[in-house]
Amino acid sequence: MKWILFLMTALLLPALQASDRIRILVWDEQQPEQKQAYGEKFLGETIAARLEQLPDLVVKNARLDDPDQGLSDASLDATDVLIFWSHRRAKEQNDDRMEAVVKRVMQGRLALISLHSAHWSKPFVRLMQERAKEDAVKALPESERGAAQWEFSNAAPYYQGVGRAARITPFVEKGEGSRWKLTLPACVFPMYRNDGAPSHVTTLLPRHPIAAGLPAQWDIPRTEMYSEPFHVPAPDEVVFEEKWDKGEHFRSGCVWKVGHGRVFYFRPGHETYPVFKQAETLLVLENALRWLAPGAAR
Repeated sequence: MKWILFLMTALLLPALQASDRIRILVWDEQQPEQKQAYGEKFLGETIAARLEQLPDLVVKNARLDDPDQGLSDASLDATDVLIFWSHRRAKEQNDDRMEAVVKRVMQGRLALISLHSAHWSKPFVRLMQERAKEDAVKALPESERGAAQWEFSNAAPYYQGVGRAARITPFVEKGEGSRWKLTLPACVFPMYRNDGAPSHVTTLLPRHPIAAGLPAQWDIPRTEMYSEPFHVPAPDEVVFEEKWDKGEHFRSGCVWKVGHGRVFYFRPGHETYPVFKQAETLLVLENALRWLAPGAAR
């Protein structure tokens, strides 16, 4: 009888351990330019290869050119945290598949980590729009919320920058009576510079779980520069800030709660620089996915 119990335990233990692991899907547009920095592997494959070494994670890859763009309902239902990289082909992202991501994040079934140029990916933009709507309603006196009639503008992503003089989105304007107009966030910024200059990162919230094990200040030797203002809803937390020697700065590690789920935007990158071979940036991802995973202690 003892050997039967031993055998059952041996068979069940791996399954129990697997059920406790965080399920990660690394989604990558897979631009050919990534090979300049990442060699034989694409950027997403490089991140996945690192995460696969961690025993508490189950890691899979997906790409834009997969069936269902790698984001079938079955695949998303088997994912706790989606790490998302895109750049030039954002317009090709299938609306239905991206809305499937948005729906699960807002339900609290999935968390999203959006990397660098995925600031204008459809899932990130849509989730920032939904957060802007939530913020707009909360800003009204409670007695006016039920009767408010909303008009939304700027719903389509820009896929281009904005001028420094442009009004920062999102913003709300009062109409007649109970009518309100919300201009949704553009999720872009007025300036970028792809010269590979180093950025200097400050850990603004050293006690935040996403910052665990990271120094107060650290550098990224080569990266693309983005300059504020970033046209997004005010983050709940800004964990990191980047600065450049020419004076630019950017909120580079931002967390939002949207619906019942969470989104983390991590700015460093560009496909031609090996940003995600660096120990610090990989540690940010490891910390973030563990903290963001649905059901994680916060």
